[in-house]
Amino acid sequence: MAGTSQTTPDDRGGSRDARSDPATEAFVTHRNLLFTVAYEMLGSAADAEDILQETWLRWAGVDLGTVRNQRAYLVRITTRQALVRLRTLGRRRESYVGPWLPEPLLTAPDVAEDVELADSVSMAMMLVLETLAPTERAVFVLREVFDLEYGEIAAAVDKSTDAVRQIAHRARTHVAARRPRGVVTPAESRDALDAFKRALETGDLQSLLDQLAPDVVLLGDGGGVKQAVLRPIVGADKVGRLLAAGLPRIGGEVSVEPVQMNGSPALIVRLDGEIDDVVAVRMDDGLITGLYIVRNPEKLSRVERETAVSR
Repeated sequence: MAGTSQTTPDDRGGSRDARSDPATEAFVTHRNLLFTVAYEMLGSAADAEDILQETWLRWAGVDLGTVRNQRAYLVRITTRQALVRLRTLGRRRESYVGPWLPEPLLTAPDVAEDVELADSVSMAMMLVLETLAPTERAVFVLREVFDLEYGEIAAAVDKSTDAVRQIAHRARTHVAARRPRGVVTPAESRDALDAFKRALETGDLQSLLDQLAPDVVLLGDGGGVKQAVLRPIVGADKVGRLLAAGLPRIGGEVSVEPVQMNGSPALIVRLDGEIDDVVAVRMDDGLITGLYIVRNPEKLSRVERETAVSR
């Protein structure tokens, strides 16, 4: 029975254990949802997978006869485990070398069709979520993205329903002040990335520079493993000078592939056939206000195979 198994149902909806029972079926049914909850809270697919393992081990020992809402119960387990991990990660990130960026995920084209889901997993929104305290982040994600009832969220974060309502209001206000302004169309993001692609392939920077907002911020994540900027570069002039100095020095054969990353257009950049980085942008009022370059090899393992995310 699943209650004694130490295996975890896999990404394909099957199980490493050939046997199947109601606990396994319920976990498989909600697996993509649980992964998305954990990823939105942690910004790391590797950590989200660890949380799924922990969720499965706890779920496998639950008496299903006592569970009224399996989805809410599983989300509760995942949230509690993610909160523990999030507090640990917060301490680790204090010693992270250079800016920290979320782990990019190659996502299916249909993710972009769910505007709310695509927005919630976008690089820009994930960075906004990083500015919330752990409990605020959990409450915001569960309420605004996954539409859980306040009572269900209260059980997940060990707070009263009234406290959760207050936390949700505070988190919404915080996020609203920092999220991208207005609706950004995929076409706008693609145009900005096309300009970056041309700059890499031809050395012609002008079309890219024309799209930089005056207050643009460039973040590069090398994790201390690959060379990257060690602090945010702020302002169109500074970002332009950095790109003008850095792009011509790229050695080797460059190839650039447009993809859907985190529900939005992005680029995979390869040097001599090997993945070097992923580039994503934040757009506000038709201009690039955030330029995000992930080079840390530990964060590039999921950019060649699709990761399923869902609400």
